[in-house]
Amino acid sequence: MEPRIQYAKTSDDVNIAYWTLGEGPPLVHMQLAASNIQLEWQIPECRRWYERLAQNRLLVRHDPRGMGLSDRDIPDILDMSLEGALLDLEAVVDRLGLDKFALLGPMHSGPPAIAYAARHPERVSHLLLWCTYVRTSEWMRQPKVVASRSLLDKDWQFYTETLARVVLGWSEGEPARRFAELIRESVTPEYLQSAFRAIDGWDVSGLLPQVRSPTLVLHRRQNTLGVDVARRLVSGISNARLALLEGDSGAPYLGDTEAVLRAIDEFLIEDEPPREPAPDVPSGTAVILFADIVDSTGLTERLGDAAFREKARELDSSLRSFIRDNGGTPVEGKLVGDGLMAVFTSARQAIEAALRCGQAGDECDLRLHLGVHAGDVIREGNNVYGGAVNIASRISGLSAPGEVLVSDTVRGLARTSAGVSFEDRGEHPLKGIAEPMRLWAVRSFDSPSANASGGSG
Repeated sequence: MEPRIQYAKTSDDVNIAYWTLGEGPPLVHMQLAASNIQLEWQIPECRRWYERLAQNRLLVRHDPRGMGLSDRDIPDILDMSLEGALLDLEAVVDRLGLDKFALLGPMHSGPPAIAYAARHPERVSHLLLWCTYVRTSEWMRQPKVVASRSLLDKDWQFYTETLARVVLGWSEGEPARRFAELIRESVTPEYLQSAFRAIDGWDVSGLLPQVRSPTLVLHRRQNTLGVDVARRLVSGISNARLALLEGDSGAPYLGDTEAVLRAIDEFLIEDEPPREPAPDVPSGTAVILFADIVDSTGLTERLGDAAFREKARELDSSLRSFIRDNGGTPVEGKLVGDGLMAVFTSARQAIEAALRCGQAGDECDLRLHLGVHAGDVIREGNNVYGGAVNIASRISGLSAPGEVLVSDTVRGLARTSAGVSFEDRGEHPLKGIAEPMRLWAVRSFDSPSANASGGSG
């Protein structure tokens, strides 16, 4: 599912688009070259890279000013300077309230990442630099880069196709074509010319001794930027180490990506305090909560896909919080509107979570079908399968909007401890189940029909 795009405003009044993915210690990932945080998600290799980085972390990506979904109308060339890049980064991390975070500066965002780390050592827990340089001239004077720039004013499409191969590697076919399209959608030729002039004088060599954060310089041996460029970076930062990797691509999501990810994981985990392990999805007997938005197809048609998905993602975040607060484990990959599922070890806690979820859906006008059943499940990774899961889904589909419907099994487990009453809804045939199942509607004691319920809590 595509991350929700939000905006932060810089101190000089520029709107910066960003998204976040995952949970845990924050890692802010600056742009590779051209940037469009929405279109990047459509590139399979790039999407897998972000999803993998977001495992056990909060990953943050933003479009810098003048690119992608951020404000494009940047008339002053000074706004595309190193200072402008720092204002963009500062706006996003302040908007998210990140007091301390790891910072990844790939390629052309390396100098701004170094400058930020030098100025704010108390905020940058780790600095990661990918195939980057101290001086922009180290990149701009490369023969392939010089040759490609001569095409910029002559043939925009041919230029972007050439630049994509300079950045990603000459052997890349389809990924380079997609990256060229991303460049054309992200910036205009006029902006790129101005940006090249603005960054041509970047030189952060004087800031290297001021970087105090643990630093990892990652570089591919056959990259257009020679290894000597990486060695100069490492020699200038007192707490830096070099990870030399095989390959030539300037994109970390191409080539031997696993080697890149291993190096990053080892570097970041080294100094992180131990964390509570994520709760495992249990195998064996579990209480299963299934939630789905009422008439999601109709709502999508009425609201439009983008508006519906934004509301659904906000509700999904709230539901997962309620589930965790009540001792449950949301199953990753399931999104409300596509059938959110969670497992519990307690029927009482599952019912409490379901009631809170129903209330949240009512409050945001995305009413929910909610069903709870208990039975054996099979765990595979962070997902569960089995007949009990299917039954919970079918019970959910039979519930009235905003109502929590449970199986007789769940009622038997919770009737003396849940602090609710149960209204008998009779027996219902369920697809794939040989005999009808008796279902019960959950009523809290302050609901109008609680006193007239057909069962006792």
